[in-house]
Amino acid sequence: MTRRCRFPGIRLVSAPLLRGRMDYSRFLSTNAKTRKPSWITQLRSYLANPSSDILWLAGGHPDASLFPFKETTITLKNGQEIHLNQDLMATSLQYGPIEGHTPLLKYLADLTQKLHSPPRWSETRQLVTVGGQDGMAKAFVMLTDPGDYVVVPEPCYAGIFSELTSLNPHYLPVEEDEEGMRSDLLRSALARWKSEIGETHSEKRLKFMYTNPSGSNPSGTNMSEKRRREIYALACEYDFLILEDDAYYFLQFQDDFPPSFLSLDTEGRVLRFDSFSKTVSAGLRVGYVTGPEFLVEKISQHIMATVMGGSSLSQVLVTELFHMWGLEGFLRHVKEVRDMYRRRRDAALSAAEKHLTGLCEWRKPGGGMFLWLKVPKVKDTQAMLLERGTKKSILLVPGNGFTTRPELPCQYMRASYSTVLPEEMDKAFQILAEVIRDEIQLNNEVK
Repeated sequence: MTRRCRFPGIRLVSAPLLRGRMDYSRFLSTNAKTRKPSWITQLRSYLANPSSDILWLAGGHPDASLFPFKETTITLKNGQEIHLNQDLMATSLQYGPIEGHTPLLKYLADLTQKLHSPPRWSETRQLVTVGGQDGMAKAFVMLTDPGDYVVVPEPCYAGIFSELTSLNPHYLPVEEDEEGMRSDLLRSALARWKSEIGETHSEKRLKFMYTNPSGSNPSGTNMSEKRRREIYALACEYDFLILEDDAYYFLQFQDDFPPSFLSLDTEGRVLRFDSFSKTVSAGLRVGYVTGPEFLVEKISQHIMATVMGGSSLSQVLVTELFHMWGLEGFLRHVKEVRDMYRRRRDAALSAAEKHLTGLCEWRKPGGGMFLWLKVPKVKDTQAMLLERGTKKSILLVPGNGFTTRPELPCQYMRASYSTVLPEEMDKAFQILAEVIRDEIQLNNEVK
């Protein structure tokens, strides 16, 4: 059962039955098991709510009064202004708490509870990351040992493979349809894994599933509520975690959003990754992870050892935006963003119908920024796009990079409509049609 939120397009899960606390140590990689927090960096937690008379003699904080920046005013597109006075600028330019700027974390907690109402909120922790990708990469290191098994959708967001593949997991790819990852194929893959590997090689664990459930990159699919519930049930049955990468959450083009995996998480199996890159600014690099306290703490320890926290200036700017707009103002803004991308999606579909009918196959994207195109009469799109398409001043992404076997031929390609005007998309698909026809003719000549 779900209940409707007072914000249009959001649905929340009602009062589920909770299970006992989980032992997460069995999911950790050797790296994470041996990683310890930086004892010096931990002292920065005292800065989260410092007393006014504290004499700070710990840590190597530079004197902010010596920085060349004093204050600034930023004008928003609607004419409103965000002013960082001298004190706030000093905070923005200094090291901050590892978990993130304290006022921003308060806004993120309120936003998360309003949108997702996590069933295990009292055991949940949030952490600001350098964009959503930073949190995911650190989660991969935290969970993956060589030989571990990981479930991924097919096709899958290409950006995860650089970090994840370097950790040498075994992939269990599961095909998508118009409702997202197919739960029937997932069950078959899990049953096959259990009979062939899981029962005989206990050291080769199935650790987690990666999913990009809303406006999926590259397919544009919105996973249905039914699929989410079926997949979550399989995670409980086969005992694996779910890494929910929801960077396109606010770019779902339907009126009612299905409940997130986080909102369904009665057992504490979900690590959720959010980002402001698609709605506020990609360059500010502000994302955040939400999940079980034990796992988020391990990611925090990795942050201590690497970037030592996100940009304080970026976090202060996002905080001041929330302070000016409030949660309702932020949600009005993301609705405007969603409506704009919906119009660009519609223009891309119109151009595809006009120029690519009979040459390509596609499904109407339910969200996101991309159109996932299949070219049935071309065996592999890579050479067509990168060698011959670029000569005609058009560039799309070949589909093989979105698979677990990029060395194999792939008939798919990804077109982005996020920054292209309707007339530009029409021209682009007209050229693309010419490139495809030339490729088909070239292949026929080779035969």
